[in-house]
Amino acid sequence: MSITAGFSSAEIVELVMRYQSVPHGQKTEWLEKNGVSPRTFRRWRVAVLAGDVHRALIPREGSQMTIPPDEPTPLEIMRAADHAAHDAEIAKLNSRVRELEETNTALGKAIGLLHSMNEEEPAEPPTTPESTSSSP
Repeated sequence: MSITAGFSSAEIVELVMRYQSVPHGQKTEWLEKNGVSPRTFRRWRVAVLAGDVHRALIPREGSQMTIPPDEPTPLEIMRAADHAAHDAEIAKLNSRVRELEETNTALGKAIGLLHSMNEEEPAEPPTTPESTSSSP
């Protein structure tokens, strides 16, 4: 269900998030390019910030609905979840980098040992004197 025909709730959230990164002076053009009127977009933005877009609730115009100051807004909760997922991914990748660096160090030491063992060996293999056989 969506608050506007033709756009899903996820698409509306994505458009609102992308709109935030559009440079000042280019926002109206961006809205026109995406086929959204400024009035509709204002309603979407309020719905996304209030966390009501997924429930297809359209905020009332003209009066503010307040959220208690000690409670995070739904958008803040959504962003915190995104940050937590991002931080977990970074921690996982950092762990993998450390593991690969340790492997690289171990391989470097092994290669160094192989080179030092190769230097200690004689240049030519020892020759054995030909044995004379006493058989007829």
